Amino acid sequence: MFETVIGLEVHIQLNTATKLFCACPTSFAAHPNTYICPTCLALPGALPVVNETAVIKAMRFANAIGARINETSRFDRKSYFYPDSPSAYQITQFYEPILRNGTVRIDLEDGTQKSIRVHEAHLEADAGKNIHEGAVSRVDLNRAGTPLLEIVSAPDLRSAHEAIAYLKKLHATVRYLDISDANMQEGSFRCDVNVSVRPKGQEAFGTRVEIKNMNSFRFISEAIEYEVQRQIEAYEDGVYDDEVWQETRLWDPDRHETRSMRGKEEAADYRYFPEPDLRPVMITEAMQEAARELPELPDQKVARYTEKLGLKKYDALVITADKELAHYFEAMIDIGVPERSAVTWLTSELLGRLNKASLPITESPVDARTLGTLILKIEEGIVSGKGAKEVLDHLMKHEERDIDAIIEKLGLKQVSDDGAILAIIEKVLRANEDKVAEYRNGKEKLLGFFVGQVMKASRGAANPAKVNQLLKRRLIE
Repeated sequence: MFETVIGLEVHIQLNTATKLFCACPTSFAAHPNTYICPTCLALPGALPVVNETAVIKAMRFANAIGARINETSRFDRKSYFYPDSPSAYQITQFYEPILRNGTVRIDLEDGTQKSIRVHEAHLEADAGKNIHEGAVSRVDLNRAGTPLLEIVSAPDLRSAHEAIAYLKKLHATVRYLDISDANMQEGSFRCDVNVSVRPKGQEAFGTRVEIKNMNSFRFISEAIEYEVQRQIEAYEDGVYDDEVWQETRLWDPDRHETRSMRGKEEAADYRYFPEPDLRPVMITEAMQEAARELPELPDQKVARYTEKLGLKKYDALVITADKELAHYFEAMIDIGVPERSAVTWLTSELLGRLNKASLPITESPVDARTLGTLILKIEEGIVSGKGAKEVLDHLMKHEERDIDAIIEKLGLKQVSDDGAILAIIEKVLRANEDKVAEYRNGKEKLLGFFVGQVMKASRGAANPAKVNQLLKRRLIE
């Protein structure tokens, strides 16, 4: 039996207005190589200046995970050459990072929580972007110098599921904190995965393999599963030392396998030394005060939703996993929608339709107030649940937002008048006298049949609660 050991290095792009060491905008939609200056091009004589906002955002993250903020942190030079790195080195924090020793709690499948240690997080400048078109490669340096926060976990993760739970918690946290948009498709949230295996009971770690630049939860999970199996098979075949060595690998999503990229560099290979052009970062009380301003974070929301609103923990976890989803839910609660109804209509009805249309909640054609108003119409007995689903389908396709007008237009207004419902019941009972006799002779399960017939005859417009009540009374007369 073997044990998997996983550590993650997560890179998030901080959403500052300007780059880490210069005043160039952090916008990547512009024409290539327009947001550049002598500093982010590392031209001789150009000196970097640290972006204070980036430092405060890193500190805010430290406070969110209970980490220790270093009152004095320093920048170092990490020497390597990449075509999209104009300086042939990266300014990062190796010896004295901005924060150390935090904790991220993840929810496991069995309902328990596990604490994952964050060893450190450090600020560093991002590289540019390589653009490959056939036999020609180009470099866009608009992104060069964008502030990154690299979050390094301890090797506390023991499965692909735990790794994804940790990444999703980090993703939600940085978005709640509004320190990054964490857009994985655009590379604003990406990670390097360190994987090793060891026989169960062995204290020493196995040989660590790094899978580089992953930006998809699904691919990360698949890559871990593949790499774990590759290393276990090497152990069992007696070729572990020959086939598993410290290296950097890439995930090939087409072939569903990891492929060797290069040997893994050690710290000495990067020739770290203190950045000569930057003074130490000294944390002021004003910066500390700004970093203490935290919103309600996912774990706090889950606690409030379960303890005060009475939600099931599973539902609370689903809603709080996405900041916009939580805001949508709370906007419905604010106009008086019952909590359970809000959960059902948001997670089952609306999200189901959005998923089919491949739309995120931020692009929903139906806003929270409109959906909330529709749910309240059900509570008021104006439209049935089935009818409300038809209204929601209509709202997804049309720009009309007057719920009452749409209900009238679609002929879905619920009939709650006793006289009107009794008239329909009489017709149904006369058409099914044999079943009425069976019901009165003890076959009470037929009540569902009668309810269905009445609802069908009313084209779904009759109030179901009224139908049940009046049918029971009429059938015993």
